[in-house]
Amino acid sequence: MTRQLTGLAGRILTLTILLTIAAGGNVMAQQNDNSAAKNLSRQAVEMWAANSTIDRSIFADEYQNHQAPLATGGTGSVDLATWTDIVEANHKAFPDLKVEIFGQIAEGDRVSTHWRFFGTQKGAYLGVPATNRPVNWTGVQIDRIADGKIAESWVVWDYFTQRQELEPGN
Repeated sequence: MTRQLTGLAGRILTLTILLTIAAGGNVMAQQNDNSAAKNLSRQAVEMWAANSTIDRSIFADEYQNHQAPLATGGTGSVDLATWTDIVEANHKAFPDLKVEIFGQIAEGDRVSTHWRFFGTQKGAYLGVPATNRPVNWTGVQIDRIADGKIAESWVVWDYFTQRQELEPGN
């Protein structure tokens, strides 16, 4: 009887070790998946920096960017071509724009990125002629990842601070 219990205890211990290793492998796989998703989101946000290029290959063909607010006012969504135009216009208006990423959180198919953009308005921007003023605004972008690409983004940013910094007399 003692021998049987010892054998059973050994098998339980072996099974426990194997299950622990397997669970650890899944945790590692999830961490790797999250790292890849965070990297995609980081790349998308960093495309706003003036010295960057736009890499459309990280976005799904049917990509949608939901903005609250839109820079032109109101809220809405834009497709990848329109988003690209907006980013390129920002490169011209803020030729020294830099991006700082404060942090990212990933869960499931979503990545949240908290960021700050800062630079100098040296070109026209949404009807405001160049002011040569510094601008500094923050926001949060939540990206949905599907099939290894960004399929959708939701962006909430500090439109009011940016506009106030561009107002004459400030």
